Amino acid sequence: MDDDQRRDGRRLRSFVLGGVVGAGAAIAAARRRRPPQRRQNPAGLEAFEGAPCYRELVERDDGAEAR
Repeated sequence: MDDDQRRDGRRLRSFVLGGVVGAGAAIAAARRRRPPQRRQNPAGLEAFEGAPCYRELVERDDGAEAR
């Protein structure tokens, strides 16, 4: 066996081993998937609308419109 054949054999073994490890990781990740959970905290602008500083701005705007 010359060096080229040995090198090719090592590459093939490395490729196969990497494929097996990658497949195992994919299977483990698929088993670990969890069902999506509903967020307890509001998202986006809904979260900001409950903030005291936002309520204060709304009150100011309402007061300015009444004048």
